[in-house]
Amino acid sequence: MDFQLDFRRYSLAFRHPVRTSHGSWTVREGLYVRIGRPDGTVGLGEAAPVPAFGTETVAEDEACCRTLGGRISGDALSLVPRHLRALRNALAFAIGGDADNPRHSSIGVAALLPAGRAALADAPPKADAGFRVFKWKVGMAAADDEMALLDDLIGALPPGSRFRLDANGAWDRRTAERWLDRVSGRPVEFVEQPVAHGTKRADDCLAGLAADYPTPIALDESIAGEDDVGRWLDLGWRGYFIIKPALVGDVRAVLARLAKAHARVVFSSALETGIGAQAALRLAFAWPGKALSLGFGVWPLFSDPRFDGPRAVPFLRIGDLNRINPEALWSAAS
Repeated sequence: MDFQLDFRRYSLAFRHPVRTSHGSWTVREGLYVRIGRPDGTVGLGEAAPVPAFGTETVAEDEACCRTLGGRISGDALSLVPRHLRALRNALAFAIGGDADNPRHSSIGVAALLPAGRAALADAPPKADAGFRVFKWKVGMAAADDEMALLDDLIGALPPGSRFRLDANGAWDRRTAERWLDRVSGRPVEFVEQPVAHGTKRADDCLAGLAADYPTPIALDESIAGEDDVGRWLDLGWRGYFIIKPALVGDVRAVLARLAKAHARVVFSSALETGIGAQAALRLAFAWPGKALSLGFGVWPLFSDPRFDGPRAVPFLRIGDLNRINPEALWSAAS
């Protein structure tokens, strides 16, 4: 059974630079794939790699698509190198179609706050709109200053509000310990990736912090691929797993293993466009476990709003996904 393969590369400016501890990010690059199926239907997928997160580059994905050619077989994924996780994900969704039956009709969304003092002005309007979970990027200023800002944020928001603190691996162990001491007893749902990843020493540090402090820790950069998820499950990790479906090659197999382990999973955006967001969110709505607030409160994101996913609202409903028109985005990328 043969399929028609087309692809288009995109380069989109963010409305505002995205600031993390890794630096400032101004342009999102990725690749759309379009699969013409033998029955006449069409499927679209999005390869949205993040090299700083350990994925391949867009250039590698584009080169692989050129190698595959215009017609591919149903087992074409076997020809895509395993390290091209974002491309494998895109092709799987484009070939396979809507294979995920929703188990949730509505899921909460975490509001994304800007780094630094700008969060103080941004948080109250989002609380007024109904958000009660807030994700705040930390690790970009002195720890004492950010700790004081957190206290100000807590005081500015309604009772019952909760925070997710995302350090993107910026802290050393001593700074992480200071933060975990500080947030104990405060409305912090978890601290995301407090220290860097990639070494045995870093993994031991994360495991030690999780054992020594009551505030849960969430793994993000530490689980960039399928093998990482399996390794942390084998180690008995009981904290949170931040899963960015767009960056996981065999994402359905990974989610099946996490579900079997009754893991706490937070589905999160990789700052992809509407095509990738639609695919990722369908997996979130099909998740058999508890539906935790989504890390998809990122839009409006692009200078060209046609490429945005669902607008950031306190609750996403399955119908919000159906309003995304992948063909329109494919045409707009031409």
